[in-house]
Amino acid sequence: MKNRVNLSALLVANQFDLKGIKSFFDNRPLADSSTELFYFIGNDKYQYYFNYGVVVFSGHTEAEINQAIQSVKPYLKNPVVSWLRDDHEISAQEGEMKFEFNRVVVGRLEAKIFRIAMFNIAQSVALDHYHEVTENLLTEIRVFTNDLEIRGKLSINRKNMLKFIGKALNTQNEIADNIYIFDAPELVWDDEYLDRLHIGLMKHFDLRLRFSEIEYTLQIIENNLRVFREITHQRESNTLEWIIILLILVEVFDLFISKLL
Repeated sequence: MKNRVNLSALLVANQFDLKGIKSFFDNRPLADSSTELFYFIGNDKYQYYFNYGVVVFSGHTEAEINQAIQSVKPYLKNPVVSWLRDDHEISAQEGEMKFEFNRVVVGRLEAKIFRIAMFNIAQSVALDHYHEVTENLLTEIRVFTNDLEIRGKLSINRKNMLKFIGKALNTQNEIADNIYIFDAPELVWDDEYLDRLHIGLMKHFDLRLRFSEIEYTLQIIENNLRVFREITHQRESNTLEWIIILLILVEVFDLFISKLL
């Protein structure tokens, strides 16, 4: 086994069809669940597929990575145009476990070590994606708040407002479904070394901090949407009041005309 291996994580779609990928591969996965598939490819190479559209490669060349992604292309749901990517090196060396800028040093290289490292780098790429998504939502919110500040009213109608709320809620649900930073993988429960590696990688990639930043952004979006809903409801209430007033006036005029005649 090599003493130094490159890990490459790529977000290529919003979702993978894991059942389709499983049927595509001839060999059985080393780990198999409704959310992930972990394969040993041979020659010290591994591939790790996650249902949220991230695949991580261990020990693959660029040509092999592109070929592998093309081979599973039929199982990509909502492919992304610009792939998000993160590369990290993992190497074996005697001594203490070390976490450097773009390298992790461990005492040994084996399937479990690779799986924990690939799991965390996949979470890191997923957080990059959701950070970008929430920032885009916040940018759209700023357009509405600027409009409210300058014109004193919202230009968005009820239907588009509800669509935007649905988009924000779907993003929040996706993050809740796909980010597992508070749930350690099962294989670390009975292995102190793997647990140390997992905790160290979480700190190395700042997973909790970045997750908190996304949560904070979503909270800001939610607070703004609450205000927008109240304004929209007030606008609809005012419209309803004017309709009632007009109906009363019509009734009064009709009664008045009937008395005259």
